[in-house]
Amino acid sequence: MYEPSRDIMSFCIAGFSHYDGPKVFDELKIGTRLELALEPDNPYDAKAVAIRFQGVKLGYIPAKMNFEVYQLMFFGHADLFECFVVQVDPETHPEHQVRVRIDIVDARA
Repeated sequence: MYEPSRDIMSFCIAGFSHYDGPKVFDELKIGTRLELALEPDNPYDAKAVAIRFQGVKLGYIPAKMNFEVYQLMFFGHADLFECFVVQVDPETHPEHQVRVRIDIVDARA
């Protein structure tokens, strides 16, 4: 039976080197769960969705990709998403060191 992927997007964390990502880099492993948080007062993007690890801001969903997640979270559906680390590469440019994936939660019983 066909089963669609729960994966809705994958990307490198935008702004990783400009926030506190480097401070917790060694704690980020493949499979590490991350939190998503709206930042409606963000002066650069009113639809900004921050990515956090244990309260530490790592960066953002890239602005070109954040609209659907922002809109659903804004209307109270943040529980639809799971975000986790899928790649960690300390040898590459800081803005490409951590790739995450956002899945839609399967709420079927």
